[in-house]
This record gives sequence, C-alpha cells and structure tokens, in this order.
Amino acid sequence: MRKLVHVFLVAGALVMAGCTLPKMVKMAKDQNLTVTPNPLELHNDTVAYEMSATLPVKMLKKGTVYTVNSFYKYGEQEKALDPVAFKAEDYPNAATEQPTLTKKFSFPYENAMKVGVLEVEGVATKGTKSKVTPRLQVATGIITTSRLVKPVAYAAYAGHGYNNQEELVPVVIPDFIFEQGRSVLRTTEIKSAKGKQLDAFIAAKNVTRTVTITGTHSPEGAERINAKLSPDRAAAIEKYYRQQMKKYDYKGKADSIQFILKPVVEDWTGFKNALASYDGISFEQKSEYMNIINGGGSFEDQEKQMKKLSTYKKVFKDVYPKLRTAKTEILTLKDKKTDAEIAVLSKQVASGSLSADTLSLEELLYSATLTPSLDEKAAIYTAATKKGTNSWVAYNNLGAVYIAQAIENPSNAASLADKAKAQLDLAAKIQEAPEVHANLASVEMLRGNARAAYGHAVKASGLSGDNAAGLNGVKGSAEIVMAKYSAAVSSEAAAANTADNLYNKGLAQVLNKDYQNALTSFKEATKLNPNHAWAYYGAAIASARMSNESGVTSNLTSAAKADPSIKEAALSDLEFAKYQTSESFRNALK
Repeated sequence: MRKLVHVFLVAGALVMAGCTLPKMVKMAKDQNLTVTPNPLELHNDTVAYEMSATLPVKMLKKGTVYTVNSFYKYGEQEKALDPVAFKAEDYPNAATEQPTLTKKFSFPYENAMKVGVLEVEGVATKGTKSKVTPRLQVATGIITTSRLVKPVAYAAYAGHGYNNQEELVPVVIPDFIFEQGRSVLRTTEIKSAKGKQLDAFIAAKNVTRTVTITGTHSPEGAERINAKLSPDRAAAIEKYYRQQMKKYDYKGKADSIQFILKPVVEDWTGFKNALASYDGISFEQKSEYMNIINGGGSFEDQEKQMKKLSTYKKVFKDVYPKLRTAKTEILTLKDKKTDAEIAVLSKQVASGSLSADTLSLEELLYSATLTPSLDEKAAIYTAATKKGTNSWVAYNNLGAVYIAQAIENPSNAASLADKAKAQLDLAAKIQEAPEVHANLASVEMLRGNARAAYGHAVKASGLSGDNAAGLNGVKGSAEIVMAKYSAAVSSEAAAANTADNLYNKGLAQVLNKDYQNALTSFKEATKLNPNHAWAYYGAAIASARMSNESGVTSNLTSAAKADPSIKEAALSDLEFAKYQTSESFRNALK
C-alpha cells in the first residue's frame, strides 16, 4: 500500500507560556510523519499500522518533551491510541541530528470504523506547561479486503464399511484320499463327511467362479514313477463334480465355472507338513528325514535314503497314505442383496415400516449413498443412529447431511449448523475421528467462528481423497480470516476445485501481495462460475494494486453485471480510491 508523508502545518495563535514551547510548536511545521499502510488495513480483526516521526534539528530543547497523540475518529466516536513521546534527554544530539522515532500501533476493528480518519496532534511540554497543535488528518479510512473471504463448508462423510463389489469366498473341502497307485474316487470317500459336504455345496447351486483341484502323490517309487497319478486324481474329483452338477440340473450355470487342475509331482512340501504334525516318531527321528530332504540330490535318491531309516516303515504306514490325495478349493460368490433391494429396504427401515434389523448397519449406511436426496439421506442416517450399535459413523454422516443442507439453504444455515453440531458431538464422544473434526470445522465456519474452525481443521489432518480436498477449502477460508495468508494459499491449492475455493485462493494471494497469480486464480474461478461476481471484484482489486486501470474497469464491469449490488461496495472501497474520479471507473459502475 502506498505511503503518504504528511507535514504538520501549525496555524493559529498560541497562548504565550514562555518562549520555548511556542518556538517548538512553530518548528513542528517542518516535522514529517509517515503512516504505513495508508489507508489503514484490516487483518485478523485488527487494524495495525506503523508510524514514523522525524523532528527538525534543534526543535527539542533541554527539559522538553514533544508528544504525538493519535486518534482514529469515526462517526461521532473516536479511539485514542498510544502516544509517541520525544524526550529531549533521549536525544542528546538533537541540536545537530533529527530525532526519529518509529512505533507500531493496533486496535480492534468494529464495523463502524470502516469510514473514518486517523488524526494526530502535537503537544510540546516543559514542566507543567504545554502547548497543543491543531489536529491534522494523516490517514483516511480502513481497507477491509480481508473481510471478502467466502466462508466455505464441506460435508465429510465417513466410510460406510460395506463392500458393494463382487466378493469371492473360499470354500475348502477336506482332502479326498486315494489308494496307493490308484486314481479312482472310492465310494467310501464319496459317502464320507467330506463327500457329503461337497455334495451339499454343489446341490445348493452357489454361484461359483473357480474350482481348483490339486492332485498329489506320496514319495515312494510306486507312486512317484506314475506321472499320470497326480493329474488323474485331480481329474477324478472334477469328473465327480460335473456329474453332481448334471444331477442337480445346473444347465447353463456349469459353463461359467472354471476348473483348474494342479497336479503336484516330486514335491516334498506335503510330506514335510505331514511329518511336522505327526507324533509317531521323535523330534530327532524327524530331523533325520529333514536332513535328507535339505541335503540335496534327486527326488529318487532322497527317497532311497529315507528307506534306510529305522522309522521308514512306520512313516510309510502312517504318513504316506495321507499324501495320496486330491484337495478341492472352491471360490464362490458371496451372497449379497442388490443395490436396488438395499435401496427399497432402507427406505422402509427409515420410514419405520420395517425393522432396523432387516439390514446390517453397513448395508444401511451404504444405502444412503444410493440416493441423491439429502432428506432421504438424513432419514436413513437417523435410522442408523437408532440401531443400537453406537456407531460414530452414523452420527457423523447425519451431521454431514445437515451441513450439506446448510450449504444448499443459506437462509436456514444457523439452525442446520446447530443440528449438525448435536450429532457431531455424539460422534466425537464415541470416536474423535478426522471426519468428525472436519465436519466440526465446517459447522464453526457456518457459525462465523473461524478460529474454532481452524482448530478442528488441524485436528482433522490425516484425511485423504475428497474429504481432504474438502477440508482444505474450509481450512483455507479460516486461515484468511486469521491473516495466515501464505498458509491459506497452500491450503487452497490443495482444496477441491470449486469456484469459491479458487476465489478464496485468489483473495489469499492478493493479501499475500502475489497479484499476478491472484489474477490467474480469479480467472479460474470465473471459468467454473461465470456469474461469480466477487471473483471479478477480486480481480479488480488485484489490478488496482498493480496500477492497471483497464483491469480495474473491465473486471468491475463484469462484477456489476453479475451482481448489480456490488456497485455500491466498489464506490466506497478505498482499494479503488485513486480511480474513483476516473470517467472509465464511473462508467464501469453505471
């Protein structure tokens, strides 16, 4: 902001009180005062400025004090500010050097202060005698561009926990055992518990994707040398499975099932696992087998070495038969309700015509995502809060719906924000999740409490995806109010791509004195929303600060076209003070 140097021009007769004070007051006409910024500016609910004062050489006499008193006058009121005192004793070289003093000032802002003036008066004092200069105006009004921030809220929904995608459930049938050297599926195996389990599964006509059958053999030569034994055992299970599908009239369903046969030949894995669980021999005796396996050599040589062990016959009798198997692993589709079924049932649950137990909590929470109606979402989430599961997600998402309704209905935002707060407080008692604090940040922005919103936004860090982008928009708008402009630019850069967030980004860049990038952000905002009057207005401010008059007038013309009421704001805005007498400026606001 430009600096203006004001010179005290002291006029009028002074009451004589000795010769020193009148002389000081007379010399005061040559003192210089600089106020920065000028006009004054509002940031973080505070008006802060710096004033530098320089007195003429020889003005301060021994034993004197010259005080500059400041007052901000607005309407019929005024606010007295701290004085700036030049004490002669502090400036021993005042006879040859100009005394200079710089001081920072600040005062809390009130809406009535926007139109006003900063006035100063000088007071020369020696002992009990003093002389006062007339008041002079040194700054005009307050720029309140920081108040143009668009309060942003975002509804942060927590995950419903329901998987609406196709899920495959593994079903493992206990191993079918085959006789040594054979691949015939015996009747005793079919009639066993595992055979009945497989038969029952096939009879149920479960939606099945794959049937993986692993055929194996035991390590001894008779089994090992028969290369077809493992694949034939797997094929035997496949044949039985297909026979049962035909029996239960699968028709076209059978074609959609993929059979995967995996014969295992000359592999010690099954033997090692079986040996580990076998308690017929000691640990030391088991180690003898493991040493042979781990010692290398061909499969045949290893098997010959095992035959020489004293426990081989016992292992052959007890362990080997369990290795002549076919393992069946089935991937079946998990039975789920369709989205249409869930949507219909959830509406009935929400209306009270069906028990809440008709749907699981996850299904009920998921059902709210199937409707675009905020009223229907609210009814569903309300039903979810009454399921007795004490779910923070249900309370959080109900609060999020109220926030979304407040965004759509600004005239009722206060009431909806209160309703959201009540639900979010309940959610926070169960779990202080990031989504809860993100929503509480939005509630506080809706209430106009940017500092509380910022506190919740910080606690909500760790969010990802859309919720993170939505939160950054809320956080950025709060940071602008708090005069954290650089941080606000960063937050808005990571915010959701909305016109309001881009506008706030541009405003933060203006307040951070990055005018060229601000123009880019405002332009992007108007691309998303050609009727965003304040984005054009912000671009006019950026242009004014760059002394680009054509940019000021063209953007104000667009702003006034989008919202005619903006003309009044522009006419009294000190951002455009140096253009207000310009014909092009006046034409832009006709």
